[in-house]
Amino acid sequence: MTQLYRRRIALIDLGTNTFHLLIVELPTMAGAKPTVLLRTKVGVRLGEGGISQGIIAPDAYTRALHTLTGFKEETELHQVTEIRATATSAIRVTRNGPELVRDIFEQTGIRVEVIPGEREAELICIGVRQAVALGTEPHLIMDIGGGSVEFIIADQATIFWKQSFEIGAQRLLDQFFPDPSGIFPAAAVAAEQEYLARVLGPLMAATEYYKPVGLVGASGSFDSLADMQLGRLRPEAELPPYTELALSSFQASYRHLLSSNHEQRVALPGILPMRADMLVVAAVLIDFVLGVTNITRIQTSAYALKEGLLAEALRL
Repeated sequence: MTQLYRRRIALIDLGTNTFHLLIVELPTMAGAKPTVLLRTKVGVRLGEGGISQGIIAPDAYTRALHTLTGFKEETELHQVTEIRATATSAIRVTRNGPELVRDIFEQTGIRVEVIPGEREAELICIGVRQAVALGTEPHLIMDIGGGSVEFIIADQATIFWKQSFEIGAQRLLDQFFPDPSGIFPAAAVAAEQEYLARVLGPLMAATEYYKPVGLVGASGSFDSLADMQLGRLRPEAELPPYTELALSSFQASYRHLLSSNHEQRVALPGILPMRADMLVVAAVLIDFVLGVTNITRIQTSAYALKEGLLAEALRL
C-alpha cells in the first residue's frame, strides 16, 4: 500500500562552523517514520575572523548568504512546503547577526529564528535521543560548536541539567592557538585547561551531583574523532545514528593531534581540512571533561539540533 504524506519540511541549522540542511517527507500515518530526501552540510565557518571580536567577518557573511541561497534552491527542487531555520552562537552574539538574519530573509525568503543557548541545548538533547538509547541512567551530552558548547545531563525521559557556554572551538582557537601552522604547544594545552577549569565550574558541580555514566558527543568534532577511529572520512549520508568511540581510540587521536602540525593533521585519515585545527582545541576540551568526570564510555551521535527540530515537528 502506498503511504500518503501530508507535507515536506526543511530543517536548517545555521551553526558557527557548519550549516546543515535536512529535508524530509512527513507521514500522515501515526507511528510511521519520515522519509529523508536530503541530508547535507556546508562548512561556512561563520565565526572565522570575527566571532571573538563580536562580529561576523565580511567573507563569512558572504559565505552564509551564498549557502542559504543554495539551500533555498534545494527546498524548491524538493518541493518543500515548510522551512524551519534556527541560528545559534555566531548570529546570537555578534553585532551584525540581526543584519544577516534580515539579509537572509530578503534574499531567500527564509525566516531564521535565533535561539538562546538553553533552547539549543534542549533541541540537541531531543535530537540525540533519536540516535542513542540513553535508558534510565544519566548521560552527559556534549555538543562542541564553533561559538558555544552545550552540556546536558539527561536520560531517555528527563533532562536533569543543561547549560550553554560561549567557549566554542573557534573561540578556543582564537584564544589559545594563534599560530595554526605549527604544533599546539604544551603551554597552550595547559592554558586552555586552566581556562576550562575556571569557566566550567557549573558543569563540574552538576556531574558530581548527577554522576553521568557515559559521554555522548553530538556531531561536529565527535564525528571527526569517529572517522579517525575508522580511518576514513565518511560522507554525511553514510553516517550511522551513533558510533561507539573507544576511549583508547580517542586517546590515540588526541596524541596524534597534539604532536602534528597543520599539514600533518590535514593528512590524518578522517579529518576534514576545515576541522584540522579546531579539532585540537576541541580534543583538549573533551579530554578535560573526561578527566573531571572519570567517564570511560564515549558514544558519538550523528543527530543533534536539526533532528531535535524534526522530532518536535513529528509531534505536531
